[in-house]
Amino acid sequence: MPKGVFAKASVVLAAASMLGTGSWARLDPESFARYANWPNHVHFLHDAGVFQIGIGMMMLCALRWRDALAVVLAGFTFTSGLHAVNHAVDLDLGGNTSDPWLLLAMSAVGLAAWAARVRQLRRCADDRLEVPA
Repeated sequence: MPKGVFAKASVVLAAASMLGTGSWARLDPESFARYANWPNHVHFLHDAGVFQIGIGMMMLCALRWRDALAVVLAGFTFTSGLHAVNHAVDLDLGGNTSDPWLLLAMSAVGLAAWAARVRQLRRCADDRLEVPA
């Protein structure tokens, strides 16, 4: 077996599991709650689904990017953005009207940090590719 194939295949399988169950909990919390034998608390199942989706996305990003900080910032930004959407959609279930905005603001901070990190990595790569005069 070629080097790293088992680990990469395991990441893809685990990510698919997280994305599948997370999407199920997010999109059909009642069905997921019945299957898992959990109380049907729609908002918390929405949040649990989003966090599982975020973990799955980070796992897939880790296969593409070798920089842990870029992977974590991308995962945080994506997950926090979906979390903000959950709080906006579920406002009728409770919470504070400021919650979606605060979560969205944190997503914006994460996105700015991710973009800065990607720029930094590109500059480093460009510096290594320059031919000395």
